[in-house]
Amino acid sequence: MKRPHLVHFLSLITEDFISIKASITMKENTMAQGLGQAIVNELPTPSFPIQGFRLLNAYQFKVKIVGLDKKHLEVFKKSYESDSFGNYNFKIPLTEATRKIEVLQLYEVGKQAGLDIHLGTYIPLRLASPIKLAISDFDKTLVDTRYSTTKDVFSSLTKPLEYFPTIPKSVDKLRSYIEKGFHPFILSASPHFYENAIRDWLYQNKIYTAGIFLKDYRQVFSLFESDLTPKDLKVHGMYKLNHLFDILLMTGVPSELILMGDNFESDPVIYLTLALILSGKHDPWNIWNSVRKLDAFHLNRRQNAQFLNKIYQINNLLARWKELHPGKGVTTKIYIRKRGDEVELSMPAELTKAIDYEGSLFDLYSGYS
Repeated sequence: MKRPHLVHFLSLITEDFISIKASITMKENTMAQGLGQAIVNELPTPSFPIQGFRLLNAYQFKVKIVGLDKKHLEVFKKSYESDSFGNYNFKIPLTEATRKIEVLQLYEVGKQAGLDIHLGTYIPLRLASPIKLAISDFDKTLVDTRYSTTKDVFSSLTKPLEYFPTIPKSVDKLRSYIEKGFHPFILSASPHFYENAIRDWLYQNKIYTAGIFLKDYRQVFSLFESDLTPKDLKVHGMYKLNHLFDILLMTGVPSELILMGDNFESDPVIYLTLALILSGKHDPWNIWNSVRKLDAFHLNRRQNAQFLNKIYQINNLLARWKELHPGKGVTTKIYIRKRGDEVELSMPAELTKAIDYEGSLFDLYSGYS
């Protein structure tokens, strides 16, 4: 028997709102198989990506969120409908009542009339001011994965991520910033059903509170959605920059930002674009006009319109942040893992001609000793 199951849930409390990102799917109820079998199923073993292939199915849900205060008294209750893939991304404004929220309880209320199915109880993460973020790519930055051949793809699907070499310097860098109070996020172009495998790997490497952003391949093959299209299976710039914007819209403008990636694809261009927008030294519309035609992006009209809307929101957030922090700017540092023995990054001519290339933002490093 299947029942609604929470794939992931991320809730962050800032000075102005509670941001929630979640995903729900239908999953077999292990308790229906008998208590003994359920206990066996719950024993901790490494996950490998193909175990999550059922997440390729799409369902729509309605979730009731109940907020409780320190005394476990109800101070907030509201229902939200998901998109056609079971995903949620929304904010709860902080009012006199919602500021008291300490615990969130989630119930699915749309699948069976009159029945509230408990999905879980969660404590939102509070982002202390000033906000400090560390955002890292996963493949080839933290783990040396390979997807160049059919054999490589099959191997990545059927083996735990611990099978692939860990890149020690990258992991050490990320953990060092977490110890300094930076909140971690993992941004990867891997399919969305890699979630459990990546989460297992992060726990094994003592990274416990990271929000994970993956590429939802169901959007690529949907006839009715155009947020992602077949071209985006290979072109990752649009997806990654879009989710970088999503992270900032969830957290607010950080005072310090660490970006970690690799020099195998388009991470340097993506990260530089974001850094220049946050620097406040350049008109964000000019930056966008300079980079949107690059090979790393290739946007259709709907995607371009969505980007313009998010850039507008980011620009408003940045203007408000500057009013609250006069004379201060966002401190950004970009770490790029070397592909080989290169000593400098190669940037597209369109980018370097249109805006001053701020090479000092970058730290090019080798992932191994």
